[in-house]
Amino acid sequence: MPESLCFHHGQLIDGTGREPVPDGVVLTDTDGHITYAGPADGAPDAGDARRVDAAGGTILPGFIDCHVHVFASGRWEPLAVAMAKFDDYRHLEAAVRLRQTLLAGVTTVRDLGGTTPGMRRAVADGLIDGPRLLVSHGILSHTGGHVDWTFPNGQAVERSDYAISALNHIVDSPQEAVVATRQLVRSGVDVIKVCATGGMGSVSDDPDDQGLTVEEMRAIHAELGRYHGRRLPIAAHAQGRRGIHNALISGVRSIEHGYGIGEEECQLLIDSGAFLVPTLSTMVFDPEDQQRMPADYVRKKLGWIERGRENIANAIDQGASVALGTDAGAGPHGLNLRELGYLCDLGMTPHAAIQSGTRVGAELLELDDSIGTLEAGKLADVVVYDGDAIADIRGLGDAERISHVATSGRLVKDAGTYRPRVLSI
Repeated sequence: MPESLCFHHGQLIDGTGREPVPDGVVLTDTDGHITYAGPADGAPDAGDARRVDAAGGTILPGFIDCHVHVFASGRWEPLAVAMAKFDDYRHLEAAVRLRQTLLAGVTTVRDLGGTTPGMRRAVADGLIDGPRLLVSHGILSHTGGHVDWTFPNGQAVERSDYAISALNHIVDSPQEAVVATRQLVRSGVDVIKVCATGGMGSVSDDPDDQGLTVEEMRAIHAELGRYHGRRLPIAAHAQGRRGIHNALISGVRSIEHGYGIGEEECQLLIDSGAFLVPTLSTMVFDPEDQQRMPADYVRKKLGWIERGRENIANAIDQGASVALGTDAGAGPHGLNLRELGYLCDLGMTPHAAIQSGTRVGAELLELDDSIGTLEAGKLADVVVYDGDAIADIRGLGDAERISHVATSGRLVKDAGTYRPRVLSI
């Protein structure tokens, strides 16, 4: 249950872009909302609120990772091992990854392939601990495209640690794209994921290959406009330049990866109000994982690392709205905030990188009225880091240095100790 909390004695970075407050206070109520965030000398009496001493550290909004795959381990397990897993075991693995992510300071994630609305409900209902979840469930691709896990000999991988064919939709016409979209909307998804290009991990294509056509993506966009209320957004897996261009002129809300983005595409993104989610964590090789990766995947990745970083750096410099996303699942879970340092490597200031992982992410997800910044009235998603988040932003990537995590006013991590929710079912 939420409780009244008083985070105090720490530097406050509220995510809005305002300058850090050297001695900040955040107060929350039993409804799980923030009642005050600001300097200590203007704070109301905290009464009998539980005190969280952030002395020597930084009080921050809960972070948002806009691109994860909870059902993929990121460990590049042998295909035979992954395919042998029972579904209930895979669900329990996913629950552990969600908890790891939450304890690393990430209080909201958008899963772009593999996680169902059922897992979203399990978190919301408190059956398992994890970040607030938004899900795409499946992914739309064409025959031979990024998520068509059919090998040249016709053998299809229906399910494994990193192939989720059972959830994906292979579409080869605007009408098929519309039918798949209707099926996903019916299942209760939060976002539609499309493949506008090939990918590094694909069986049959490359990042520079185009994916769904403009006509197919525009048909999806038009279909989503038929529903009453909020139009579901489209997230486009888009790595090569031509596919990025196609996605942007088709009305997508976010470009995922975007390694080939050029100046023209960046301007299209800015003019349309779309977001770039660069997933720089995928460009970091773990030597052990590299040995287990398919040779073709390694070849593609090595060929893209430097030009991808250069293009993302140019997009940052041009003023693109960049939201933090890691593609966790293609890499390890629980290290999500290392992405902040990678953004700084490409020209972001630490303060801007923090906003990328808080306010900007909330804007992309259209949740900025309730999360993303520490302001009165918003949900009490609060993180305490044991260092100076401006001077030592890379330390945020070490989950051991995230001393406290609160989600909707419930303190789930207290001085590094996990506080599980206790339910009676």
